Amino acid sequence: MEHSLKVRDLSCLDAAAEQFLAATAKYRVIAFYAPMGAGKTTFITAICRALGVRDDAVSSPSFAIVNEYRSGSGEPLFHFDFYRIEKLSEALDLGFYDYIDSGYLCLIEWPENIEELLPEDTLSVHITVETDGSRTISWKD
Repeated sequence: MEHSLKVRDLSCLDAAAEQFLAATAKYRVIAFYAPMGAGKTTFITAICRALGVRDDAVSSPSFAIVNEYRSGSGEPLFHFDFYRIEKLSEALDLGFYDYIDSGYLCLIEWPENIEELLPEDTLSVHITVETDGSRTISWKD
């Protein structure tokens, strides 16, 4: 089944994140596909906020590759940014399988750089920038 959310502007982001979480609650590994500047980190930040992560705790893991946050209930969640990954071994060296096998939520930016490592049950999410500047967030389950 195909799903999509329309995000007209930043004022709609928190509501979209809550809807997204409700619709995708069964997934533990979520891969976000979108071009540079489409809003992957911004949407993931809204997802984290909806889960009760402190606003000041969330940042792009561009250089660290992975950030660990704590939800409002104290549960860990992991935010990956594989933009700078050039070889699969780099992801393996940071313990990627330990993270995705943990059972905790893993949110992945630039998954195309490590696609061969993603588990079969990964949810693929696409963010499209529309001509009016809005975003469409879509996925199939």
